[in-house]
Amino acid sequence: MAENADLIKLYSARILALATDIPHLARLSDPQASVKRRSPLCGSSVTVDLDMEDGRVSRFGQDVKACALGQASAAILGAVVIGRSVEELAAARDALRAMLVQEGPVPPAPFDGYEVLLPARDYRNRHASILLALEAAAEASAMLAADADAR
Repeated sequence: MAENADLIKLYSARILALATDIPHLARLSDPQASVKRRSPLCGSSVTVDLDMEDGRVSRFGQDVKACALGQASAAILGAVVIGRSVEELAAARDALRAMLVQEGPVPPAPFDGYEVLLPARDYRNRHASILLALEAAAEASAMLAADADAR
């Protein structure tokens, strides 16, 4: 019974609200970069498309097929991703991973919305799904930055 109460706490009304209102929930036509990430444990997947201009995300789209926690994570990212640099996305990814795995602090603003996922720390089997969108966005932006550096 206690396990059910913990799950109910994990899937709070705020998480469920985020999961139903994901910004940029559509693939981009002709994106500069696309990355698909999948969690082998649960089967959740996220595909991120993005464009960058002057080193910052200028267009963003995502296709999210994930549990409510993965959807909430994608919603948090979608709300703040436009205008972010490759460094900011990588730092947010690393901070979110540390928050979940190492009980680190919540990622700094503008990624502090991930605070809502603090209860997921105790559910290691959910971490991969939560990280998908941010990992895909960080990878896509890094690909574009590497391309720009190579030119």
